[in-house]
Amino acid sequence: MKKILLLGSGELGKEFVISAKRLGCHVVACDSYAGAPAMQVADQHEVFSMLDEAALRAAIAKHQPDLIVPEIEAIRTEVLLDVEKEGFEVIPSARAANLTMNRDRIRDVAVGLGVRTARFAYAESSDGLLAEARAIGFPVVIKPVMSSSGKGQSVAKTEADIQASWDYACAGMRGDRQKVIVEEFIAFDYEITLLTVRQRKGPTLYCPPIGHVQERGDYQYSWQPQAMKPEFLQAAQAMADKVTADLGGAGIFGVEFFVTQDEVIFSELSPRPHDTGMVTLISQNLSEFDLHARAVLGLPIPLIEAVEGASAVVLAEGAGNNPTFTGVEDALSEPGVDVRIFGKPTTRPYRRMAVALAKGPDALARARAAAAKIKVHTEA
Repeated sequence: MKKILLLGSGELGKEFVISAKRLGCHVVACDSYAGAPAMQVADQHEVFSMLDEAALRAAIAKHQPDLIVPEIEAIRTEVLLDVEKEGFEVIPSARAANLTMNRDRIRDVAVGLGVRTARFAYAESSDGLLAEARAIGFPVVIKPVMSSSGKGQSVAKTEADIQASWDYACAGMRGDRQKVIVEEFIAFDYEITLLTVRQRKGPTLYCPPIGHVQERGDYQYSWQPQAMKPEFLQAAQAMADKVTADLGGAGIFGVEFFVTQDEVIFSELSPRPHDTGMVTLISQNLSEFDLHARAVLGLPIPLIEAVEGASAVVLAEGAGNNPTFTGVEDALSEPGVDVRIFGKPTTRPYRRMAVALAKGPDALARARAAAAKIKVHTEA
């Protein structure tokens, strides 16, 4: 039995724990607040900030895990680099966790490998941001180098938008690096997540591409498969293979691309299950969480089979405690529809609280219709 220390216990971590438990693992779920989703299904839990170096080291020393599995970006990854040298195994590797925690570092890796990206620059002040935006040319996309799920991301259309974009990025930052990436606005036809599975033994595998739509920097709905020209899919797979091979290790990577009429452009990468990949809970024979668990445990992965599927998020409207849900029965009355309620103990505006899933013809429309039926209520 492998002991896993899970760093971050949100809804993605919860599904990973379920997959790992089915394969006989013992999981210790960690997060900064009690009652986090993954804690509800894990064997043990710890509550501390993953940015607290002493607390992170103490948890690793206490539990002596076989595998350390990051689920979030906001981790004191220098600790992971240290403990890996001491003999602990970090998934997919401490270097991957360290680089991908920061958009600037993983972008620099991609550029160094010759991977096509948007033109970009970095800024550490609003004045610096304005200068770089002028050099690139408006409109520009502005993101904190360290955040999650698109937090702090905005588009500045003119110079007048720069201060608001800087302030928004700072408010959405995680960790302690006050730095943003500013990049050219790509007029893409669509964007995809290419779930890329690196195995301990065997070839790198790819799930069918997942299309998705974002608002406020967060994904709202996704579908699989996204139709693509064969040569574009091959280009995306080649870039994903190049970057993930450089990062090394085993596990699933969520690699994001912009697709224009003419080319495929690398956007971002997460060395873990991806939120847009929740669609695989209904669209694939092995979900992205099953694939991650098998890959990190070194277990065989058979042919990945997929049907048409879609996911749509259910958001909270305001802040509150002890959320309850109505409309779930109505949502589940539709054939081919499923619902996952994450079990988060508190809400805030636009917080993702559940997801509706659908498969078969018109999956996206049915997933969105099901999600719209579900309402989140909290105590006054």
